[in-house]
Amino acid sequence: MRPPVMQLDSLVPGEGWVGIMSQWVAWKVLHLPRFLEPEGQPFWLWRRGARAPKGLKAIAGIGYKRSSARARVLCARWGLPYIALEDGFLRSSSLGVEGDTPMSMVVDPIGIHYLADRPSLLENLLQAPEQFDPQELATAQALIELMRQTGIGKYNNAPDLAAQQVPGRERPLVLVVDQTYGDFSIPGGGLCEADFVRMLDCALAENPDADVRVRIHPDCLRGHKKSCLLDAARARGVALESRSVSWASLARHARRVYVGTSQAGLEALILGVPVTCFGLPFYAGWGLTDDRMPIPRRQARPTLGQLVAAAYIRYCRYVDPLTGQLTDVLTVARQLARQKAQDSEFAGPIVVLGVKRHKQHNVRRFLGSRWGQLRFAQDSPELLGRVAEEGARLVVWAGREPPGLSMRAQAYGVPLWRIEDGFLRSSGLGALNAPAMSLVLDRRGIHFDPSTDSDLFRYLQGREYSPQVLAEAAQLRERIVASGASKYNLKGATPRLGAATGQRCILVPGQVEDDAAVLRSGPQPWSNLQLLQAVRQRAPDAFIVYKPHPDVEAGKRVGALARDQVLAFADQIIEYGDIGALYPQVQELHTFSSTAGFEALLRGIAVHTYGQPFYAGWGLTHDRLRMAQRTRRLQLDELVAATLLDYARYADCQHHLPCDAWHALAQLQQQPRNALAPRMLPPSLGHYFRIMLGMRHRLAAPQSQDPTHA
Repeated sequence: MRPPVMQLDSLVPGEGWVGIMSQWVAWKVLHLPRFLEPEGQPFWLWRRGARAPKGLKAIAGIGYKRSSARARVLCARWGLPYIALEDGFLRSSSLGVEGDTPMSMVVDPIGIHYLADRPSLLENLLQAPEQFDPQELATAQALIELMRQTGIGKYNNAPDLAAQQVPGRERPLVLVVDQTYGDFSIPGGGLCEADFVRMLDCALAENPDADVRVRIHPDCLRGHKKSCLLDAARARGVALESRSVSWASLARHARRVYVGTSQAGLEALILGVPVTCFGLPFYAGWGLTDDRMPIPRRQARPTLGQLVAAAYIRYCRYVDPLTGQLTDVLTVARQLARQKAQDSEFAGPIVVLGVKRHKQHNVRRFLGSRWGQLRFAQDSPELLGRVAEEGARLVVWAGREPPGLSMRAQAYGVPLWRIEDGFLRSSGLGALNAPAMSLVLDRRGIHFDPSTDSDLFRYLQGREYSPQVLAEAAQLRERIVASGASKYNLKGATPRLGAATGQRCILVPGQVEDDAAVLRSGPQPWSNLQLLQAVRQRAPDAFIVYKPHPDVEAGKRVGALARDQVLAFADQIIEYGDIGALYPQVQELHTFSSTAGFEALLRGIAVHTYGQPFYAGWGLTHDRLRMAQRTRRLQLDELVAATLLDYARYADCQHHLPCDAWHALAQLQQQPRNALAPRMLPPSLGHYFRIMLGMRHRLAAPQSQDPTHA
């Protein structure tokens, strides 16, 4: 990976470039070349002589703070434009001080949004709200709904309020937002620190019936930074709201929010909460807020959707943390929402059973939480008692669940969840330690056990899907079929079947005979040989192809058959390689409970089941057994939506981040098996490691003022 700021001697002749003088920008913005891609390649501007180096188009710095003063002086001397850079309004999952690199940035060649004494690119956009097209407004509305639903914002490093912690139940809640002393946006918005005390007094006077609280930064309370309101709030006996909880989960319960210039006001506005501005943040003066300071030049009256379109769609730029490529606001917003959802779901203590030590890193990607404590254990008579004392939840690998665990967990009042491989699992076999990109987690049972309730059964039996979700499911199904993806995505030559022209061709996939999915998927499990015998009996004239299970072929699991045993009932054995190559060559698939039956359904192949797999009994398959509890008749894309969009979970193996089915599918097709090997360093350490490598490269390389100089 190239360092965030390239070397001068790396410039391709004819390209323009943007000078960087700030170490913060050069070393901490990992995707800086992407953010500045429309302007040119960023380069460390080492020498600052009387003339600008050849090819220099502009100089970029951090906003209009003191740290960028030298850059602006050079721009004036050389007659070059200055580009102001700042964190975007959906920055990251964690804080910058924690090492989290920005997912979004502001790139402003006119001014900067937090300086009200001059125009900015954002202000110019808002002065002409009619310019936004219907697609942008639809995206803005989708973003508003997503932010309201998930509570994501600029920073997403704190959990939501618990239900029992919600204030404002006895009296209306009014929040006054504090800022840190010396925040550059305070004078930039026309205020001084004394104005915050005036704002607090007004909030108290205007809301005598309310529970008025000051939202103060925890760093101010601990003395790390000076506060504008801490002393005044204490002197007046005003409650301090300093809990480490997300701003959205607190603000949505407020009757009104008072701000100086904080972006917290914008996020409250998006949540539908009335906002009073004592200063001039970029979102004030447009008729959407109660403003206590005039700004006559802001004459337009945009809607909330137009404000969001200007600020989040046009003004900010975004990089997908999973691909490192420029992307759109909804991609980043959904990624932040996925990360927050995983962190929230697995907050608190969690104990995991049934996962071998060398596979525990895989599970951490799916169950890890910034607000949780995940540990792996072995079953013992004392385990459930300890788990109950900790108030922990128990997660078990479904195929290795100890007998009686469910009853013991119920007796101790311990929630028991089950995990298992997903349906687009990996590029390579799990038995050979290929890392999983997909798992399923079930709070009730597990999908392959029809004797118990499961989350997937609930989705299939009762959930209604919107046309938009079904359309996405159809597109995902078509992409899977077009790419030839399967559960394991094994590589190999495409085999040719020996069936005669026009002959009925049946594929019989072998299974692991002692696998829990086989043992539990019917009144009596079948062996692979019994299945072959039954298929031949039902189709005496068909061409039957037998494909052994890849884990059995690898010698890792039970279920191997001798060649003469197979050929007594089948016409051809296809060993090794991926089963996906066989689907286009067969008309039917017969199985006990293999996931291959689900994959065949996606491709329009007739599927006959002899057990009770999760996809049977819904009117999509020909079933030997009756499944009375499955009363609903499904369309194929309803099955896809429930299975691949709702039930399965996905995580990127290289970045250790949650992802969606589309990204997982793309990675399974693009990456060779060894490229999906697990990283041995946690993401945060890996990020610092990349930064240090970039620093070493920059400091060691010779610098040249002229980028065309070899």
